[in-house]
Amino acid sequence: MSVLPIVRWPDPRLAQPCAPVDLGDMARLSSLVGDMFETMYAAPGRGLAAPQVGQMLRLFVMDCGWKEGDMAPLACINPEILQAASTLVPGDEGCLSIPGVTAQVLRPEWVVLGWTGLDGARHSRRLQGFEARCAQHELDHLDGVLTFHRLEASASAALQAEYAGLVQ
Repeated sequence: MSVLPIVRWPDPRLAQPCAPVDLGDMARLSSLVGDMFETMYAAPGRGLAAPQVGQMLRLFVMDCGWKEGDMAPLACINPEILQAASTLVPGDEGCLSIPGVTAQVLRPEWVVLGWTGLDGARHSRRLQGFEARCAQHELDHLDGVLTFHRLEASASAALQAEYAGLVQ
């Protein structure tokens, strides 16, 4: 396994939708997932989407509890939200592709996520709290949506200016 370079904003790949994953080469896919987990843990993050490592595929990995000691790695291939709460809740979000800035983002308080696992089977699970937020954030990456896009225009401009000041 390898730590991969993380793609950073304003790389145009981060604003592009990703292609569905072809499940025909599970060995290659398993290797990529392993590299993505190693990269996410080294960053250190709680989620990482394939476009963040330059792979334009509908794939993300997450492990929301590992920093507290409860490891629960999850690899989601061709994920989709099957159901979502109608109630939106605010929460701070950071992003490995926009390091150093966080923003308050409104998201459904729970989702039912469907995905294909490395076992080739289809799975679904209801996620709540930070797990729901993390999965939605990573799924946004697969659609070419960044934190900036989830904010009102003035807040988005301010966040982009803050980030630009950090990377100069």
